[in-house]
Amino acid sequence: MKRDYSLADIAEFLGAEVRGDGSARITGLNTLQSAGAGELAFLANPKYASQLPESRAEAVILSADQAAAAVGNCLILENPYLGYAKISAWFTTASCQGAGIHASAVIDVNAMIKDDVYIGPNVVVEAGAKIESGCSIEANSFIGSGSVLGENCQIAANVSIYHDVVLGSRVRIHSGAVIGADGFGFAPNGEGGWQKIHQIGGVRIGDDVEIGACTTIDRGALGDTVIGNMVIIDNQVQIAHNCVIGDNTAMAGFSAIAGSSVLGRNCILGGNACVVGHIQICDNVTLTAKTLATKSITKPGSYSSIVTPLMTTAEWRKNSVRIGQLEDMAKRLKKAESDSTAKPDKH
Repeated sequence: MKRDYSLADIAEFLGAEVRGDGSARITGLNTLQSAGAGELAFLANPKYASQLPESRAEAVILSADQAAAAVGNCLILENPYLGYAKISAWFTTASCQGAGIHASAVIDVNAMIKDDVYIGPNVVVEAGAKIESGCSIEANSFIGSGSVLGENCQIAANVSIYHDVVLGSRVRIHSGAVIGADGFGFAPNGEGGWQKIHQIGGVRIGDDVEIGACTTIDRGALGDTVIGNMVIIDNQVQIAHNCVIGDNTAMAGFSAIAGSSVLGRNCILGGNACVVGHIQICDNVTLTAKTLATKSITKPGSYSSIVTPLMTTAEWRKNSVRIGQLEDMAKRLKKAESDSTAKPDKH
């Protein structure tokens, strides 16, 4: 599909001010440094401002305070990055399948599927599953019994959605993700082994959620694992059984949350940030990359933890306590040094 829009049309969609030639044709998006004729770029991070005078982009989305340095066509917005995010939908190269069910799909007669859905090759839909209007399920994906996909969900190839999983509307799940596998529940059997605890809960996912490739969200042991509305989850994230993730929370790659913990609304987990089980994180908390949250957090803010050299757990526990005392120790040392220099030498 050819993509060709006037700069004026894009400005109207974004609510942007046009400076320059509104009739200029835009056929693609690119970075400020690499864009050429017909391509729209954006400037959101000030550290790239030095590239603006030399950019060969057809037009640039930028803020009013950056526009003075631009020599060509501009779209002026208060939030250029948000403008870029919105207009990217006009230039996506992802295929959009029409409604229809591939001949190789295996669909139980007791599944309920609306007419205007797409079901690709080798998809399996089990009994009691419900697929609402506008959904697209790509090749080799699996929808378990009793699961529900709300309107306009996009399920990529090779996604596994186990039984009794409920998705809201406009949920997007990328390839390799597994939703509703058993949580890691085992009890010591008293003989040096383990007794499996069967996981009889489900998973409930809200509206407008995006789940990255190879991410896993476990079903609840008792009750459901719950993901709120507008949650964004990166690739290779682990969410354990009976966790609750609040609305608008973002989890970057390799982050993980252990069983029965709760993340509040508007939280951010940086890459490889982890939360231990059975704790609560309040709203508006950021855990920076590689942070390990070992206790509940009740005050909004940004939190980080220190990585120590490898040592025995007993040593690590002692040193972790000492790390927490460093500020007080430093103050006492500074005071002792100050007192020492202030006293006259008696000799």
